[in-house]
Amino acid sequence: MASQNQAAQQGKKKSLIVNAFVMMCSGHQSPGLWRHPEDESWRFKDTEHWVELAKLLEDAKFHGIFIADVLGGYDVYKKSLEPAIISGAQWPLTEPLAVIPAMAAATKNIGFGATVSVTYEQPYHLARRLSTVDHLTKGRLGWNIVTGYLDSAARNLGHPVQLAHDERYAQAEEYMEVMYKLFNSSWRDDAVKLDRERGIYTDPALVRQIDHNGKYFNVPGPHVVDPSPQRTPLLLQAGASKPGKAFAAQHAEAIFTSAHAPAVCKKNIAEIRQVAKEQFGRDPNNIKVLALVTPILGRTEEEARAKYDEARKYASTEGALSLFGGWTGMDLNQYGDDEELRQVESNAVRSTVEGYAKFSPANSKWTKHTVAEHVSLGGNGPLFVGTPSQGYVLFPGTFKDIIELLLPELRSRGLFWDDYAVPGGSYRENFYGLPGQKYPLEEHAASKYRWTAGVPASEHKIPQ
Repeated sequence: MASQNQAAQQGKKKSLIVNAFVMMCSGHQSPGLWRHPEDESWRFKDTEHWVELAKLLEDAKFHGIFIADVLGGYDVYKKSLEPAIISGAQWPLTEPLAVIPAMAAATKNIGFGATVSVTYEQPYHLARRLSTVDHLTKGRLGWNIVTGYLDSAARNLGHPVQLAHDERYAQAEEYMEVMYKLFNSSWRDDAVKLDRERGIYTDPALVRQIDHNGKYFNVPGPHVVDPSPQRTPLLLQAGASKPGKAFAAQHAEAIFTSAHAPAVCKKNIAEIRQVAKEQFGRDPNNIKVLALVTPILGRTEEEARAKYDEARKYASTEGALSLFGGWTGMDLNQYGDDEELRQVESNAVRSTVEGYAKFSPANSKWTKHTVAEHVSLGGNGPLFVGTPSQGYVLFPGTFKDIIELLLPELRSRGLFWDDYAVPGGSYRENFYGLPGQKYPLEEHAASKYRWTAGVPASEHKIPQ
């Protein structure tokens, strides 16, 4: 969820941005729940499943559907992919961009955020795919920018190991420069003429090369796709490290955060917004926040607790430890079943588990099975069990519970809109609640690259 800053600045009650957090698999952040008799995540290879979901969420006025993705398997735990394969922990996994046009064709307002890595794909190719989908969705595409974290992805894409963490972000900075040039500087807004009388589809004087020559990429251009409705998709990012936060401060229009403690989220958000203001001249309130939360809801606390207990029966310990291993690089299989992880030799394991324990004081002992239970429902985000009135991007017990129980409560408190701010508008327009805001805000790094209608090429030099 995120708050609309305009309302806050005017002293009004904040309105929340609500996105659904999904993945093209049956074991996203709660591995094993595909075994639940009412679960339908196993239908992830069925286009109709995604179309039905998009229509359901749009009827409920969700802002968007945020699709996670990785490019490899989780093979740190037990030094094997087998636990992930057996439990279905983000395995198998299909490609997110492929299904978005089908969902868009069945809807008119809801946005779609796709996760795509900048580490293993040439920017020229990705710019073509993103511009294509932005066209096909009529401007309802968002891009969650990631640099990747799985060694298995690196190995399968021609690299013996991943680039060092900080170098991945250095490469990502140049990657974004190339993308901004292709999206915004290669074609003038009005380059496409469709002049049937003169036989001119596009004015060649209004299309140019970008001639990018850098450390990581050499891209002459021009962009192969004409300007899409947003030109630059709505930009999402989840930086948590120091270079990741700096990257988000410059490029993200929304930051995705997941932590079990509000204090951790608050600290990360404040740091990113401070850098955005001080280093990049951005209004920190223009960077939205999408905080992962998993609500398990009932009309009574007893009903909610029964749903939680039912879900817990199907959660996979092995799947959870596989995901934990991929997220952290730590193989907990090396520790005994009854071993207290806050007393092991590894500083990384101790500090990670101590962080969990700090915000879950009910657990007196933290073994690998305690960790598995902690992350097996909802992953690294907080899990809330209760009634809508007790208070909570959403990852669901079921989306229907959220729609039927939680959203009416939010509306009654003035915390969620009744309808889209810009019916038929772009993802960015509805995200910011600003009609006409199809392109990034003027303060955003992408804006200086945009070649606007009527401006001669001589008066718009491509930023270098």
